[in-house]
Amino acid sequence: MASMRERQYAYAQRALAALRDELTKREVSAALVVAEDGRPGLDVTDSRLRVRRVFVHTGFCWFYWGDQGDERVTCLRLGTAVERIVQAVRDGWHEGEQGELRIDLHGIAEAYRI
Repeated sequence: MASMRERQYAYAQRALAALRDELTKREVSAALVVAEDGRPGLDVTDSRLRVRRVFVHTGFCWFYWGDQGDERVTCLRLGTAVERIVQAVRDGWHEGEQGELRIDLHGIAEAYRI
């Protein structure tokens, strides 16, 4: 039986592959990659030829490409996610370094354990 981490990794890979396929249909450059920390990601190039890496947050079912509120969208509605990312690509990614979204659900759950 696969571990939880393995299942999450597989889910993220499938979600990113589906996203890549849909972005490619809309002529958006997107390539599946593996980040230095081992997470699957999708390198997406914007209208100014800048690359951002899209990741999957499996706990919240989000695609995200930064730490700002407008830099994430649900994975559960692929069509909506694709449209949101295509619009972000057309507008151009936010200036500056890509923020990292890290929410430790395990730590939050442990804090509320009785």
